[in-house]
Amino acid sequence: MPGSGEAATRPAGVRGGEEPVLSRGVVMLFAVACAAAVANVYFAQPLLVAMGDDLAMSPALVGSIVTLTHVGYGLGLFFLVPLGDMADRRRLVVAQLLLLVAALAVVAAAPTAAVLLAGMAAMGLLAVVTQTLVAFAASLAPPAERGRVVGLVTGGVVIGILLARTVSGVLADLAGWRSVYVASASLTALLALVLHRVLPRHGGSPPAALRYGQLLCSTVSLFLREPLLRLRALFGLLIFASFSTLWSSVALPLSEPPYALSHTAVGMLGLIGVVGALAASAAGRLNDRGLSGRTTGLALALLALSWLPLAFTRSSLWALVAGVILLDLAVQAVHVTNQTLIYALRPDAGSRLIGGYMVFYSVGSATGAIAATALYAAAGWGAVCALGAGFSGLGFVLWLATRRGAAAGVRKVRPPAVR
Repeated sequence: MPGSGEAATRPAGVRGGEEPVLSRGVVMLFAVACAAAVANVYFAQPLLVAMGDDLAMSPALVGSIVTLTHVGYGLGLFFLVPLGDMADRRRLVVAQLLLLVAALAVVAAAPTAAVLLAGMAAMGLLAVVTQTLVAFAASLAPPAERGRVVGLVTGGVVIGILLARTVSGVLADLAGWRSVYVASASLTALLALVLHRVLPRHGGSPPAALRYGQLLCSTVSLFLREPLLRLRALFGLLIFASFSTLWSSVALPLSEPPYALSHTAVGMLGLIGVVGALAASAAGRLNDRGLSGRTTGLALALLALSWLPLAFTRSSLWALVAGVILLDLAVQAVHVTNQTLIYALRPDAGSRLIGGYMVFYSVGSATGAIAATALYAAAGWGAVCALGAGFSGLGFVLWLATRRGAAAGVRKVRPPAVR
């Protein structure tokens, strides 16, 4: 791959004298690392009561555990992820993982509520190494295979998000809530060691010759200059608002009659959602074939339709299962398409583009979660489904309005000159 830094250590699967090509094993390593990192953001959700009881926290403080984690993650997307465009990416990833280990250790050993909250905020901030890894994998992939690689790595992100609650619930039942963070710290330290040995120093374009302040300013300017980035960011906001509408509230009707399922049983629903990870790879291949516009439209239509079976959750678990599978397939198809197209705009600014896009993901996720829980309390599950369908339908209408424009498909990449 031109400009990929041949003097750097070759990734596994690269033979001397050839273009760097990611082996499937290295792609899977990226996916595992992404899953492990992003899961930290969601581990606490089933553990809040146990944490609060252990540290004598008030209900308001318990609620701030999740809030501070997501605030930290949002700040990391803007302030840390863009560093991938100016630093040795291998060292950056390893450093972030090691700092994440430290934050996890603080959480696991927290003697007071204040220490716990500080550790959770730091953990959220450093968990954005997930997006650094996504941009890194995209930079190492040949352009003709970039969609497939991004799809596979994003599949790891999906699995991490969906299984985090299940894993944390099981570990907490076996050995207490602190064991979750001890186990995560151990796994993260192991991944840091393996990635240090396997990853090349640079991928794709050489690091940008920018100071940190200029780097952050260019992240904003990229958003102002690139209509495709703005459009795909809006798609991202809407699909993750729909995604979060479901996953932040689905436990509520399932915990009530006629089901009255246990927290562990509700957590197992995430296993069904993992099917959505299958869409990530398939959508990536469709993007490699130049079908990004059609993939987006079909997935957004499917996302809106998924809320029809979800509306029958109270009377049929099979309807819930069908809706979950459809929704996760659709969300991941659009998400992979978004990231593939955005990275292709300016590979030299890939980390800034992905980081800026993911800020909208965070906004959408927060919006869906807050609105869904409030609506459920006020008007019940039917109102929640209407909200999710509304987010999805708005995304489809936006696609229809722009499908004939260059912004909805693959646009020609301009020469890299971001300052």
